Amino acid sequence: MHRSIKPQFLAVALSCCLWVCSWAIAPVALAVTQIPLSNIGYHDCPADVAEGAIASGSSMIANCFIVTGTASNISGKPVMDADIFGRIYDANGNSVMQNRTRLGGVPEIPPGKSAFEIRISVPANQPTPLKLEQFKASGFSRQVRR
Repeated sequence: MHRSIKPQFLAVALSCCLWVCSWAIAPVALAVTQIPLSNIGYHDCPADVAEGAIASGSSMIANCFIVTGTASNISGKPVMDADIFGRIYDANGNSVMQNRTRLGGVPEIPPGKSAFEIRISVPANQPTPLKLEQFKASGFSRQVRR
């Protein structure tokens, strides 16, 4: 007695085979590593860095600041292409980076504690001192940007 193979069975079998084979050719996933930040502060940019500072997306004159801090990488491996996130408010409690929490990036954070700094521009009409809150970083197990 001859039995024919049903098309539905073939479709399911082929789908399963393709799914299993895709694991062999799938790219390695890059794990996102969270990095706690501490000792967050800021200071004015040196004159050569601050010259010609303009607020992002406008022709408004801006003040240049360097945000500094300490990154604590407890992963035991370097973290690459780390994004720095945080909220920055002026002396009146107004956000200086409207609808934006990514403030900059660091190419590499080695294992252990290390200093970091990023440059920011703040519209000149926003009063200081600045309030820096909710700072954190996240990066990858290997380089993702070139």
